[in-house]
Amino acid sequence: MAKARREFLPGRGARAGAIGLLAGLLAVGAAAVTRLPSAYAASPVTTKSEGFQTGGTEAVLLDVGSNSFLFEKNADQPFPPASLAKLMTLEYVFNEITQGHIKLDDEYIISENAWRKGGAPSHGTTMFAAIHSRIKLSDLIQGIIVDSANDACIAIAEALAGNEASFGDMLTKRAREIGLQDSVFTNSTGLSDPNMHVTARDMAELARYIMQTYPQFYPYFAARDFTWNNIHQENRNPLLGMGIGADGLKTGETQDSGFSLVGSALQDNLRLIVVIAGVKTEKDRGEEARKLLDFGFHGFETRILFAEGQTIGAAKVFGGDSSYVPLMGPGTVSLMMPRNTNDRLTARIVYDGPVPAPITKGQAIGKLKVWRGDNVALEVPLQAADDVGKGTMSQRAMDGATELMIGLLRAGVGKL
Repeated sequence: MAKARREFLPGRGARAGAIGLLAGLLAVGAAAVTRLPSAYAASPVTTKSEGFQTGGTEAVLLDVGSNSFLFEKNADQPFPPASLAKLMTLEYVFNEITQGHIKLDDEYIISENAWRKGGAPSHGTTMFAAIHSRIKLSDLIQGIIVDSANDACIAIAEALAGNEASFGDMLTKRAREIGLQDSVFTNSTGLSDPNMHVTARDMAELARYIMQTYPQFYPYFAARDFTWNNIHQENRNPLLGMGIGADGLKTGETQDSGFSLVGSALQDNLRLIVVIAGVKTEKDRGEEARKLLDFGFHGFETRILFAEGQTIGAAKVFGGDSSYVPLMGPGTVSLMMPRNTNDRLTARIVYDGPVPAPITKGQAIGKLKVWRGDNVALEVPLQAADDVGKGTMSQRAMDGATELMIGLLRAGVGKL
């Protein structure tokens, strides 16, 4: 049985369609199955929702609750991460602690390399750790978050991987594991490297992953200051002092690409993540990020697309006692929409199929993708809503013959 990427209209019952429109509430219909190319994806575009504009060259605004993007501008355009790369270093450390491989009380050595490249002699961002000193991991983490300390990052990289290059490879591998597809890391600090780049979308997803996966560590990002070696430094995140509910995450700066920021704020149980890059001045970085957050908090409202447990659509089954398996989301499926607008929504169910039986309820099967206009606004994993057992010999034979005919048809069309 050859699997192919398939696309269905979210609808009722076991039937499926090729394309469905969402306008306020989801339109429901039915049509024939459409097979998609394996590389199916929406084209990245620049969006200025409801006329809103930002001075950054790249920017996104993400609603954490629905995991939907409210605003995108060059969201998938690579740019140098600068100190934003330290978020990936921190995620790696948090995961290692969670897995029990390292502990907050572990002490790491500030090597001569870490001191010269990332400490006081470097004239960069540093926690001013003394050469050959041993520092607890908990203090290194605070140095990275508050001071953007390069010496702390390098000490961690050397302790966990032996050197910066190897640690960069580990970061990129880890990034792929958590779903960051377009970012490449070559060191722990974000210091300039032509081979290192990130995207605004990936940075937003990374921030979301950190706060949802490691809630015990997220409060570190709200610290306003940190003192080490009798040197007091304040957090470089300008959003923390604006009184807008901001509580993290990180800033960056490169000589060529300007200022950048990944931040998050909570107002009235609505949490947003903002990413902005390519801003010309430090002051503009904070103001542009604040404007984006204000736009999200005041310009959008939540609309429920599917209730918890509601059948969203169906996937074709191979060799089962039922031809289709109903699909549902992990809970309530909702989307943030601009107030007083009827933006056109398009929804598709995408999965590799047909899905071989037997299938158990709760089994992961594909995802629901929702576009607002030309931009992917929401992706939700889907799961089987019921069990599907193995079919009879005749049912399996019929499915095999059907798939054979579809394969021959596809091959014939491909030769045209």
